[in-house]
Amino acid sequence: MTEDSEKNISEELRKDFTMDKLWNALCRMQEERFYTVRGLEFHYKIRGNEIFVDRKVNSKSITRSSVEMVFRKLRDRRMDGEEFPLLVKGPKKLGVFGASYIYPVLKRLELISPE
Repeated sequence: MTEDSEKNISEELRKDFTMDKLWNALCRMQEERFYTVRGLEFHYKIRGNEIFVDRKVNSKSITRSSVEMVFRKLRDRRMDGEEFPLLVKGPKKLGVFGASYIYPVLKRLELISPE
């Protein structure tokens, strides 16, 4: 995916932030190269309502419901008047299983920022 494509996805999401659009963006970005906060490279694939990360053999999948929990937190902050990118100081602040992988994707989408 090109940088322009990612920029377009990010702009679309920031204008109309819905769970379906977020999930669609995640689908469009699968197999891209990402890095955890600690600098570990990973890719992911989506099958059905699950995200499979290639970092560990036999790792558990991240479910769509985990992504929905993050979505609701971000949406609520937007409804309270905050602007994108929202300040999120590290993956643990997302408070869901798989946050270390969700965090860099949301960061690249310019939905969150560590500062």
